[in-house]
Amino acid sequence: MNPYKLTGPTCLSFSGGRTSAYMLWMVLQSNTAEDIARWLIICFANTGKEREETLEFVRRCGEVWGITIVWLEFRDTEPGYHVVDFASASRDGEPFEAAIRKRQYLPNPVTRYCTVELKIRTMHRYLRALGWADDGGEWDQMVGIRADEHRRVAKIRARGTSTETPREHMRLPLAEAGVTVQAIERFWRQQPFRLELPTVNGKTLLGNCDLCFLKGRQQVYSIIQSDIRSADWWARMERLGNGKDAAYFRKDRPSYAEMQAYARSQQNLFSDLVDESVDCFCGE
Repeated sequence: MNPYKLTGPTCLSFSGGRTSAYMLWMVLQSNTAEDIARWLIICFANTGKEREETLEFVRRCGEVWGITIVWLEFRDTEPGYHVVDFASASRDGEPFEAAIRKRQYLPNPVTRYCTVELKIRTMHRYLRALGWADDGGEWDQMVGIRADEHRRVAKIRARGTSTETPREHMRLPLAEAGVTVQAIERFWRQQPFRLELPTVNGKTLLGNCDLCFLKGRQQVYSIIQSDIRSADWWARMERLGNGKDAAYFRKDRPSYAEMQAYARSQQNLFSDLVDESVDCFCGE
């Protein structure tokens, strides 16, 4: 069976990256217009910390491919989400900050509630509002994980359903189709538009939240060096807790304010350290 074929109500989680956009393209090519209109909802959950290039890419995908992408943002008031668009989308971390103020502590590598609150639950609230969960309703969730992302594939396949509800069944069409990073790169070289962010070995270093705490130390510091103001929001969030342990995204490296200060003085902060990133896939 074609792994991109829609078999019932399906939410396609569009991260705003090249891989999930390729998945979306393949779904559009593999289904009739009637089935797409009947079964498919495409959701992009904006945290407010995505790069402008990502927002522009999401907009272009919708325009060039002639499809509706639902832009969602977390809200700390009922119904817990808000539908926005390219023009009205938050660009200074407002949804992320609202989640932090609601929880009263910062997310960290162990407690990654940012993914849960800003993306997974936000999309679920929207789907419930559409009535998808009524009368025991079930649906599929398509996420863009490639065949060469072995750990992620194994983790989601072992679970089978969403962490939020057993009614949502996880589908990994790219993994099922054997798609690798090389296939993604070949596809985008042939397209009339692309995500205007650089890649290194298939990874978009500026993708997802710009200075995500799961990115490697040197990666984050390099971004700050190239754009000092990029650390402003992250440093401000760490100041909210007045220096308590819970007021740092990570305790195993300098704070964002410290990295910003080092960057201003042009210090080579992590030159002798191995840069170890944690997977910052916001969809698990």
